Amino acid sequence: MDHRAFLRQLLDCAIAAADPSAIVPQHLPPRPKGRLVVLGAGKASASMARAVEDYYAAPLEGLVVTRYGHAVSCKHIEIIEAAHPKPDAAGEAGAQRILDLARTLGPDDLGLCLISGGGSALLSLPAPGLTLEHKQAINAALLRSGAPISAINVVRKHLSAIKGGRLAAAAFPAPLLTLIISDAPGDDPAIVASGPTIGDPSTFAQAREILRKYGVNEPLAVLEHLDRAQNETPKPGDPVLAASGAKIIAAAQMSLEAAAFCAQEAGVAPLILGDAIEGEARDVGRGHGALALRYLKDGHRPCVLLSGGETSVTMRAPDNAGMRGGRNSEYLLALALALEGVAGVHALAADTDGIDGMSEHAGAVIAPDTLARARAAGFDPALVLDENNSGALFEALGDCVTTGPTLTNVNDFRAILIA
Repeated sequence: MDHRAFLRQLLDCAIAAADPSAIVPQHLPPRPKGRLVVLGAGKASASMARAVEDYYAAPLEGLVVTRYGHAVSCKHIEIIEAAHPKPDAAGEAGAQRILDLARTLGPDDLGLCLISGGGSALLSLPAPGLTLEHKQAINAALLRSGAPISAINVVRKHLSAIKGGRLAAAAFPAPLLTLIISDAPGDDPAIVASGPTIGDPSTFAQAREILRKYGVNEPLAVLEHLDRAQNETPKPGDPVLAASGAKIIAAAQMSLEAAAFCAQEAGVAPLILGDAIEGEARDVGRGHGALALRYLKDGHRPCVLLSGGETSVTMRAPDNAGMRGGRNSEYLLALALALEGVAGVHALAADTDGIDGMSEHAGAVIAPDTLARARAAGFDPALVLDENNSGALFEALGDCVTTGPTLTNVNDFRAILIA
């Protein structure tokens, strides 16, 4: 067996299971009496919009915001590209236009909202009294802190004029249907892209406590905004959400099951560890290493351990400028260190959107000789892990996995093959 090719095949199966062109048409409603207006944001939103255009005949209109490099050509729906994970002015302007467009909807119209992971940073419309620079500073601090995405999005909702159900409130009383490709562990619609059309159970007080917990003490204007706690987000059951519905159409579990089927077809027994695994990437890697060693010792082979979710990375060095690597490469390096070259274990970890951290790679692979080759190339793998620079190691070894933008996003995919 070509272990690397097998693992890449599983990743490709997982990504294909979340392909918007195949999934979106299955969930589209009948055309309304009035206008059909498409709104959306996320790494998959442009490809979702294209699927909508391919399904309905004109007329239709709309606007979605996606990440730079993730746009696809549409005839009637405008596609705007903006920055992720650091919000920029293009995302702010796009979010304002989406909010304004939602307010034009009437009772005979239908707002079709296309939401996927990444939408929170892309819909960067600050609450009154705050600026884009305030949001950029908080976003950067929380991403460096190692806070889970669910906590980060609680803060984002309470600094926003469009998230946490506010987009649905703007469209009320017009009907609004949200189709979601979920990248959120647990698939809570209120977390994906900070739930712009979903009732928000969190509060200003919870957002303030998250900043305290992770040691984020500036900008002062943000802390004061949270302390004032004015204009709370719409809560589940709020009448302004009565005309809004939502449906998750793709998620990590579906992709893991598709990969499991591919493994079975190849004669390898799959075991899905979970689709919502969170925690520090290096800690999860070490834990999965111990699990793989146990399965190897017990004679469970050939088998593949599959998992999804979203780990986090706490940036430990004071200044990580120039450091390369995301949570998947960090997970893999910790996994390799836990395995320490044991024979018969290979692994792949990648982000299904095609981008791990700030690199151009989706992730990487490891083999029993990974650490030996790294040391021969002059790397100290443990030091590299401490410096959050795992991507540089995998690039030097030629062990990165590169897919390019996949135009979907069901978060991380991890596979450990015990061969």
